[in-house]
Amino acid sequence: MVCLVAGFMTLLDVSIVNVALPSMQRGLGASAAELSWVVSGYALTFGLVLVSSGRLGDDRGRKKMFLISLALFTITSAVAGFSVDPTMLVVARLLQGAAGGMLNPQIIGVIQQLFSGRERGRAFGLFGAVIGVSTAVGPLLGGLLLEWTGEAEGWRWVFYVNVPVGIVALLLGLWWLPTDETATAERRPLDVVGAILLGGAVVALMLPLVLSEQDFAGAPWWLVGVAVLLGLLFVAWERRAKRTHGHPLVNFGLLRTRSYAMGTALGLLYFAGFTSIFFVLTLFLQQGRQFTPLEAGLALTPFAVGSAVSSAVGGRLISRLGKPLIVGGLVTVVVGLVATDVVLRLDPASVGWAIALPLLVAGIGGGLVIAPNQTLALEEVPAREGGTAAGVLQTGQRIGSAIGISAVGAVFFSTLASSRGDWASSISRGLVITVGLVVLALLVGIADLVAGRFSRRTPVPDDGSGPDAGSGPDPTDDAREDDPVEESGPAVVGKVVRAEDGEPVPGAVLTLVDETGHQAARAEGDPQGAFRLAPPHAGSYQLVARAQGRAPDVGRVAVSEHASAYDVVLGPAAEDHVVRTVR
Repeated sequence: MVCLVAGFMTLLDVSIVNVALPSMQRGLGASAAELSWVVSGYALTFGLVLVSSGRLGDDRGRKKMFLISLALFTITSAVAGFSVDPTMLVVARLLQGAAGGMLNPQIIGVIQQLFSGRERGRAFGLFGAVIGVSTAVGPLLGGLLLEWTGEAEGWRWVFYVNVPVGIVALLLGLWWLPTDETATAERRPLDVVGAILLGGAVVALMLPLVLSEQDFAGAPWWLVGVAVLLGLLFVAWERRAKRTHGHPLVNFGLLRTRSYAMGTALGLLYFAGFTSIFFVLTLFLQQGRQFTPLEAGLALTPFAVGSAVSSAVGGRLISRLGKPLIVGGLVTVVVGLVATDVVLRLDPASVGWAIALPLLVAGIGGGLVIAPNQTLALEEVPAREGGTAAGVLQTGQRIGSAIGISAVGAVFFSTLASSRGDWASSISRGLVITVGLVVLALLVGIADLVAGRFSRRTPVPDDGSGPDAGSGPDPTDDAREDDPVEESGPAVVGKVVRAEDGEPVPGAVLTLVDETGHQAARAEGDPQGAFRLAPPHAGSYQLVARAQGRAPDVGRVAVSEHASAYDVVLGPAAEDHVVRTVR
């Protein structure tokens, strides 16, 4: 609950500020450029620190980083509310964004650390609901605050509202979050150069994107070339860090894990379409249809309601249904957005009521995408790398959001100018780009689904890691219970069985993942459920088990210098993973 409240605050501040911009302009005398930095500055610094702060949480303790980040976010929220001039407000927003970016990877890292199996899916489902609701409900809450506190000074309460919530979350975090167990001897050296290069690349890429929301042609697009150069330098430096001390900022081995790489790509493309929905619809309703901030927020509420409900449900279903759930969610989003476009083309008199049902459908689909995709993307990531992996994943989402808003905004405003104020045509073309971005995410999801099914059908080569590999006896029940395991070298042998009756699960796919995120061994179970995994050396590994009709799960096993016998027990309804030592 503490993590969800903190995550809601930081993500809410991305969207809630938009409706208060006119109030800020009147209250502080801010220029258009300064107002742009109030919005874009938060997004910039938020994305800047995600990866490096995720790594800090992994190495120095997630509870410590969570509390420090939450305290900074609460303080900077108060400073923003107390601002006496536009410069003070912009600086406060920059610092607030950095604090929010520091906080979010700790939330996902804590979920990755504390939960597994069905419970992790539920936790990510709730966090996905927070993401969807905070993005969609921001304009509504902002409108309510302005209605209650007045237009003149109402914008200050957009920031003040974080202060009491942040204080309560800090006290609960001190009490409820588990104590950090990171020992000083286990701390890895911080890759400062890598953090600077990656931060520079992210800023150079996002700066022209966020500035293009106001002036597409005037944005410093040459910085994209700088971002590419810094990105290449970052990759080269990280490879050098891997060779020299073995502790780079980002473990590129994670990107060789298909579920993580495809999940990151899907998240980037989906967020490009997801966040641009609210950008163009808010502009259309407030400026094109003269809705008040409160009315515009209420019109977007069906999306938030649908997303909140389906996120919680999706978190429960993802371990049972897998990637088809995400693909189905993306199809539902596309259907809802196309229906929204069709309704707006008809130019109804009561536009808010007319788009309620299509937005509800799109929200239901969105809830089946964000949390389930996050769950599967991090499924094979070692808990030690959870914060860093979450930072990379969320950086992709922030970049996707900036790309989507830039592209959709450019089409929207250019159409509005060329059509001499035809808002219906402008919103329609903007939604076409939004749908196109979600379709790209859908294609990535379909490709991942097909690749996963193909890999399950492809026989595992006899490289010494298959179920029949090795010179020792077949690892059946009798052999394991009555005779010593004779295979030489580090190995895990055993059977995959059903939790409800102990019967074997044939054709299961099992993978050992080492501490760096690399695949150490992979095998398919035989018709009797038997398997043998032979990693290159002894150590602690994460064992990932999947089977048709069974709940995929992750457990940790200690592999000795000699073959060890283990049974993997999987339940049909995403029951907790159990590893039972037989010998």
